[in-house]
Amino acid sequence: MTSTDPTAQSSEAPAPPPGCPAHRSGELPHGGDHVSPLAVPLSGPRFYNEPNLLYQEMRREHGAVAPIVLEGGVPAWLVLGYRELHQVAADPVLFTRDSEIWNQWDRVPEDWPLAPLIGRGQPSILYTTGERHRLRAAMISDALESVDPFEIRQHAERLADELIDDFCAEGGADVIARYAMPFPVRVLAKIYGFPDEQGPGLAAAAIDLSDGGDLAQAAQAHLAGATAALMAERRAGDGPRDVAAQLVGNTLGFTEEEVLHDLIVLVIAGHTLTADWIGNSLRLMFTDERFVMSLAGGRKSVSEAMNEVLWEDTPAQNGVGRWASRDTTLGNRRIKAGDMVCLGLAAANKDPRIRPDGSRLTGGNNAFLSFGHGEHRCPVAAQEIAETIARTAIEVLLDRLPDIDLAIPAEELTRRPSPWARGMTTLPVHFTPTPAMSERAG
Repeated sequence: MTSTDPTAQSSEAPAPPPGCPAHRSGELPHGGDHVSPLAVPLSGPRFYNEPNLLYQEMRREHGAVAPIVLEGGVPAWLVLGYRELHQVAADPVLFTRDSEIWNQWDRVPEDWPLAPLIGRGQPSILYTTGERHRLRAAMISDALESVDPFEIRQHAERLADELIDDFCAEGGADVIARYAMPFPVRVLAKIYGFPDEQGPGLAAAAIDLSDGGDLAQAAQAHLAGATAALMAERRAGDGPRDVAAQLVGNTLGFTEEEVLHDLIVLVIAGHTLTADWIGNSLRLMFTDERFVMSLAGGRKSVSEAMNEVLWEDTPAQNGVGRWASRDTTLGNRRIKAGDMVCLGLAAANKDPRIRPDGSRLTGGNNAFLSFGHGEHRCPVAAQEIAETIARTAIEVLLDRLPDIDLAIPAEELTRRPSPWARGMTTLPVHFTPTPAMSERAG
């Protein structure tokens, strides 16, 4: 995606002269009807291919909070600092999720690619505030906690074996297209209640919507149609007591439309981020010498790789959004009432103020911000489901194909073109061909 705003400049724009008031105070004209000439477009190859270097440059140029330009020349702020992101996420009154107060709605066209991510009047839990949000979060958590973790693991192991059986005799495959991408939604379909055959379509729509590109509007419509059909079946009493049935049967007074959008959120976040977590973890284990030697060394390396990815290569790169309910100051920036503040989760994870030695392994430290922070943080039950699915996918793949390795040089690997979610486009591998499980059993 490229910005159409003529004021948008490259992230490598020159710094203002030392005597300039903006340079001295850390203030830039931004928000309202103004776009800073130094604002960084939240798009382009550098965001997709080398975001960490770009975040470093933005931090040097702008500090902990940087002016950015969204698709279509719409201004916003990106929080790069760990402490500043904590401050924003922990104060839902000052930095609200109520997008109705955004001061840029008059600049947003109806077909704006990011509308499904930000949407005015969107009735999902993402944009609910206060007591209604707390009730809604409890409703979703109760539904997710009703799922037996052993059942999730059992479904995941069976589906992983089925997917691996499709390519294990070939001696090579793209494990993104044929494994990591189709895998999470097939497990989630079982526990949420979607028919198995809808998995591929749900997966494609979830990726298209979360990437915020030209296909996002159509993806949103596809997810809404599939979810509405599922809810209708569960209202009629058809099917098992899955997550959809739990939500339909225990709405706590929320409308059918609200519950529908919550299910869509669960599909998008549950599938997309988990698929990218699998892909990014495998990439790390195939390319980083700290993990390569331990590929066949047991479960600890898988756990360490998954944790390291949440610090260094998190699938959730940037999040939208929060809106300032009044004029305020954040990271020495003047934020105007109604300004959008985006959460730079990946940048905050690498903030040198809290991680001065970013080269060290993070071990079991889970203070990363990859699942968010505050009352809108990803529910614990959802995190546990995602971890079970991702860990199972990686462990079964390594067990079945113990000599699996990258088939191309690491520098040739590419990422999906999205500033929001970070995932691999392909991950070609080779391995010793092996018979499918069904053939062995026969």
